Amino acid sequence: MSADELVIRSAEAADLPSLLALYHELNPADPVIDRERAEERFKAIVAQPGMTVFLGIADQAAASSVTLVVVPNLTRNGASFALIENVVTAARYRQRGYGRALIQYAIETAWKAGCYKVMLLTGSTDAATLRFYENCGFTQDKTGYQVRRADNYSSGSAVSINGKPASFA
Repeated sequence: MSADELVIRSAEAADLPSLLALYHELNPADPVIDRERAEERFKAIVAQPGMTVFLGIADQAAASSVTLVVVPNLTRNGASFALIENVVTAARYRQRGYGRALIQYAIETAWKAGCYKVMLLTGSTDAATLRFYENCGFTQDKTGYQVRRADNYSSGSAVSINGKPASFA
């Protein structure tokens, strides 16, 4: 089966179990999210303007997924920018062009939304993964930074700046 036989569409609530299985392949060490929380988070994602989870269907199964976030902007004459996140293809469907097809679909969607750039971050240092993103048209010409929560995603943690509690007006 080639990428030509892949059906790409926005994920729907009924796709949640398949989507979660794909995300488990992406991050196998992550704790399993309980069904109720997953449904609540998916509803929030679908309701978020500019955010779309694309799903690639092959053989009537979820083969690949990409999340696209289009962000309104005040620079670049008001042109939006986009982020691609959670890129994953199920192991049994890799090397068939599905991931590339989904990324290209997401990029085209961003261009149609008037974005001036599409960004993607990866934690991978694997040469094949980096080459894959370069072959999808991305260039590694910026420096990315991130801050992660120290409390493993729980809510209600205090914010600190330089080790001191922060207050917000």
